[in-house]
Amino acid sequence: MTGLCIFYLKDGKGCLALSLLELLGFNLTFVFLASLLVLIQPVAAGSGIPEIKCYLNGVKVPGVVRLRTVVCKAMGVLFSVAGGKKGYDFDGDKRDFVSAGAAAGVAAAFGAPIGGTLFSLEEGSSFWNQGLTWKVLFCSMAATFTLNFFRSGIQFGSWGSFQLPGLLNFGEFKCSESDKKCHLWTAVDLGFFILMGIVGGLLGATFNCLNKRLAKYRMRNVHPKPKLVRVLESLLVSLTTTVVVFVASMVLGECRQMSSTSRTGNDTWSMQGTSEDVNSSIKTFFCPNETYNDMATLFFNPQESAILQLFHQDGTFSPVTLSLFFLLYFLLSCWTYGISVPSGLFVPSLLCGAAFGRLVANLLKSYIGLDHIYSGTFALIGAAAFLGGVVRMTISLTVILIESTNEITYGLPIMITLMVAKWTGDFFNKGIYDIHVNLRGVPLLEWETEVEMDKLRASDIMEPNLTYVYPHTRIQSLVSILRTTVHHAFPVVTENRGNEREFMKGNQLISNNIKFKKSSILTRAGEQRKRSQSMKSYPSSELRNMCDEHITTEEPPEKEDLLQQMLERRYTPYPNLYPDQSPSEEWTMEERFRPLTFHGLILRSQLVTLLVRGVCYSESQSSASQPRLSHAEMSEDYPRYPDIHDLDLTLLNPRMIVDVTPYMNPSPFAVSPNTHVSQVFNLFRTMGLRHLPVVNAVGEIVGIITRHNLTHEFLQARLRQHYQTI
Repeated sequence: MTGLCIFYLKDGKGCLALSLLELLGFNLTFVFLASLLVLIQPVAAGSGIPEIKCYLNGVKVPGVVRLRTVVCKAMGVLFSVAGGKKGYDFDGDKRDFVSAGAAAGVAAAFGAPIGGTLFSLEEGSSFWNQGLTWKVLFCSMAATFTLNFFRSGIQFGSWGSFQLPGLLNFGEFKCSESDKKCHLWTAVDLGFFILMGIVGGLLGATFNCLNKRLAKYRMRNVHPKPKLVRVLESLLVSLTTTVVVFVASMVLGECRQMSSTSRTGNDTWSMQGTSEDVNSSIKTFFCPNETYNDMATLFFNPQESAILQLFHQDGTFSPVTLSLFFLLYFLLSCWTYGISVPSGLFVPSLLCGAAFGRLVANLLKSYIGLDHIYSGTFALIGAAAFLGGVVRMTISLTVILIESTNEITYGLPIMITLMVAKWTGDFFNKGIYDIHVNLRGVPLLEWETEVEMDKLRASDIMEPNLTYVYPHTRIQSLVSILRTTVHHAFPVVTENRGNEREFMKGNQLISNNIKFKKSSILTRAGEQRKRSQSMKSYPSSELRNMCDEHITTEEPPEKEDLLQQMLERRYTPYPNLYPDQSPSEEWTMEERFRPLTFHGLILRSQLVTLLVRGVCYSESQSSASQPRLSHAEMSEDYPRYPDIHDLDLTLLNPRMIVDVTPYMNPSPFAVSPNTHVSQVFNLFRTMGLRHLPVVNAVGEIVGIITRHNLTHEFLQARLRQHYQTI
């Protein structure tokens, strides 16, 4: 092994090559373990903020609130950090708990309970109310002071002293008493802060653009391949990061003389225990005695310690070192975010921005002669500018930084910087979390619609082709509907033959003053045929009597092309598919498109539960003979309801009838076809809806709106169609 030791440590006892191999082995091992945990639970990858944001927006994210996710996430974060990675009963109740959990996590990390509450409100929760406010704040307070209690007791042995409010503490910003020219910030500095906000927004937009391209590349070339490829990618990133950090510190780092304050432990800022931590984190790394390596001090310290160095050590980093560190850390963080390990972006962005701010302060001091500048303030503003340019947060991030620094006078410059950074970045692209949400195809709803969207009405954006069920429907039809659709809710309707006001005119069907193109109603006309054809996947050998009577079921014969039938203006339903119809009845096309009287909504999960538990009655019996399920029985399988394709159908008789009326929601939220889109959007978002029926004045359903119909892209497309028809 002696041949490998070309370079030695300063005491002659350490081997450079062995040190690098040891560091590589340590990092690769822990990153490998973190990647394995992501393979067990894929939703544990990344920072988790996009997933929580989607869930609190009303999107069902599979596995996001499972115990397995918690375990994999917690253990994965430990291994990722060690490996050097920079980085209920009902849905409504779950969202409240997730909101509180998100706030508590931020509050405990930064010692900022109010900032954590605002983070949950600004970046996460879509459905907020007064009761949730105090619950989330109480949870944030409890998390902050519980962590403070144990950390203070363990580190200082003073239980109940509450000296360490958060995991990431920025310390106290204070000028030296001997430096009369020093000020934390002045009105003149606001101009520099605005410029830093602009640059931070540009840097953040660049970061997001590069990371978006990397994410698309991963989606095309990494994710479709075996899962082992994702593990290999994580190991490659860890290997490259380790080598770059090691070589950069050895080759690019400068050996600088230790100041007297660093040797004696006396610093210009006072906070118990923190001054010693900052001074003890200085790294010599191949430098002679009484000197230290400024690049290694930033790279080989935990991110929290490196941030403290940039905030509070004066004159320890050269402009060249800060520039190179910022560039390398920028690229490594951009490459790292999105790999298959649990890793975040909050703290790395703060560190990268702090280096940028410290660089600005050094340049202003050295080349412009602004001696009154306090370098720590510029490092803090730089951290806020870059992080704001990446994530586009304003209110919550302002409060978090104020609480972390315990300096209320920083409120104005931080807020101005964050607003400028957000406006600048928004000119080019979205925030990093929104970008990753869009890449996953999640229909996330914004806070509000644009003003011009009020030119659209509910009838312009609704889905008119409805898949519906009757109050009394045969098992055969229910199974067909569930197997051939992916909808999560179905309108319960009856056909209103006595109130028909429909007729064909040209290529449009005029129904209750709502116009539909003929092509858009083919699905509705062919719904019976589609259901019957799907019964071919429902073998007759599986259809047996469940209620002590054997009824023979014949498969419907093949029909002619649906369009040809409509041209002949005749449509014959399959006999006895619905109990409401007589076997010999034939309908004309006009009769087939009778208005549908709306009675309520029933969920897919409810229909599956009814089938699983055999809730039905025979045609010769009254619906009163159907078994009744309690609310507890209906929700017993929540949230893991069985899939219709996994059901054992050997005991189901397709001719039996299910009465769905006791289990449907008879009074869901509904809107008129003429309701403005802004009103529809506000109702849908604030009430946490997933389905919104469009019902006319006489109680007939003419369409349904889901969150897909309210996404920005869908509304823009419909608005363009609206302009084309004017």
